Amino acid sequence: MKSRTRALAVAGSAALLGTLVAAAPAPAAPAAPKVASVHGGGTVRYPYVPASHDIRFTVDAESVPWSRPLKGENLERGLPTDARGRVTVYHAMPDQNFTGVAEAEVDCMVTGGRTATITAVVKSSNVGWEGKRIGLSVQDGERGAPDRVGFSWGIVNVDAKPDGSVAEPTVGTCMAPAPFTEVTRGGFKVTPAPLSPRPQP
Repeated sequence: MKSRTRALAVAGSAALLGTLVAAAPAPAAPAAPKVASVHGGGTVRYPYVPASHDIRFTVDAESVPWSRPLKGENLERGLPTDARGRVTVYHAMPDQNFTGVAEAEVDCMVTGGRTATITAVVKSSNVGWEGKRIGLSVQDGERGAPDRVGFSWGIVNVDAKPDGSVAEPTVGTCMAPAPFTEVTRGGFKVTPAPLSPRPQP
């Protein structure tokens, strides 16, 4: 009788275990990696031009890590900062009766907190910038602070020679100054994300 009772207990335990296993939820699928992005547009205050000038930037960029293969050791898959999108630069100069415009294709972006650094290669412009890489930084303001923008021309990225002469060097991928100008109209949304791990071979 004891052996029969023990067998029934074991059978009951096995049935209960099977029920619990069947009722347990399936393991959740891994969450898709977060994608870094910057979207928006704004007019900036820039103290080194007349107050009548109107300088605006629009940015639509998102990260696409490891998508731009390069020649070189460990670069065949691209970089974790590879990105795509578009940047527009608009600078109206009423005193000169001229408006400069440049459209650029994003090639690199990296985020940290509410700040992003972006570079883009100019595809079309009316100021002779075709083929030039430009750098932008964007800060998404918080707690009522204004958004901010920095850009790689004007007062930064000057290569000073020993004799005092200067030249404008090229801008490397994801290279831009701190966001030194304040956005006075409009704004930007920065969605940060950690750098993507290197793909497995």
